[in-house]
Amino acid sequence: MARKFLYAMAVLIALVFAGRLALTFYGANLMGLALVPRHGFEARPPLAPTAYADPALWLSRPGLAQDPARLRPAGLATSEAPLPAAVFFIHPTSYMSAAHWNAPAGANQADSQESDRLARMLVRAMASAFNASPDLWAPRYRQATFGAFLADRPERTAALDLAYGDVRQAFHAFLAAIAPGQPIVLVGDSQGALHLKRLLRDEVAGKPLARRIAAAYVVGWPVSLAHDLPAMGLPACTAPAQSRCVMSWLSYAEPADPKLTLAAYGRFPALDGKLPGGSPFLCSNPLTGGTSGMAPASRNRGTLVPDAAMEGGKLVPGMVPARCAPDGFLLIGPPPDMGQYVLPGNNYHVYDMLLFWANLRADAAARVAAWKPAA
Repeated sequence: MARKFLYAMAVLIALVFAGRLALTFYGANLMGLALVPRHGFEARPPLAPTAYADPALWLSRPGLAQDPARLRPAGLATSEAPLPAAVFFIHPTSYMSAAHWNAPAGANQADSQESDRLARMLVRAMASAFNASPDLWAPRYRQATFGAFLADRPERTAALDLAYGDVRQAFHAFLAAIAPGQPIVLVGDSQGALHLKRLLRDEVAGKPLARRIAAAYVVGWPVSLAHDLPAMGLPACTAPAQSRCVMSWLSYAEPADPKLTLAAYGRFPALDGKLPGGSPFLCSNPLTGGTSGMAPASRNRGTLVPDAAMEGGKLVPGMVPARCAPDGFLLIGPPPDMGQYVLPGNNYHVYDMLLFWANLRADAAARVAAWKPAA
């Protein structure tokens, strides 16, 4: 069963956010020795065509018993209107083993039990921001191991391709299960955001499905304005009531020192196949719903933090402000007291979604409300 919620927060920095942590520490030899598999890539066949008909391959979906995404933290309104959209959430990395380049397919293999437990914790903390929707889905997938992000080798690409294949297959199952014409909210964090970028390019851009996307939240992984966004088929969100658009941010407290992230950003190929180099990337402000302006902490409806009993979470309003800096990072003022799990340079990647949990909930509701079906 799920462990106490505070432990979920504690392990986030060490175990589950391969996207930004990998960018920050890319090339760190000692970490690579411990976490990068030393053998060649193990080719695996695709999952069975009907694999995602099995509820066991979902961390969250309608009707699932003990669904971790159904957390309702203290401070959340006891009654609220349901979100009339289907939500597809892709969780960050929770597989840390160097035994394989990709996590096993199920939750019961010996080296995937810990990974699956951590994945449930992540869904509990992050996907819960969107659980006003009764149609919230979060697949298990054979994610690339954490060490894959530390390896500048062909195995990294192969591992990510395998993981993405599962995500894409799960997305097709999700589309088949939800109501025709229903609006859709897409969410991915860290490795999940990396896969979501590809999903937008392959399944949304230039296709009728684009009309059904109320919003896409690509969090904790850079979205290049020149090399990613044009291929994703949706523009950046520039207003809080805008639908069919993309939100993306990477959080730093001040003084911010993002040079390690910037140095590594250019080494991961973008959606157009090119290296993004130092090209600008998208910065969305979760407190304003746009890409500009400074929002004071008073506009923050609630940061999700653990309670003293270590058994749940509570929303604390007014903890952090937010403004997009010229370099594309989201600045949140002086370092807030979120615990000891902050990366060097005041990098708050682990908290990218939790810092703005209540605002994300409201933002999704506003974009779904603004969404109109295709004429």
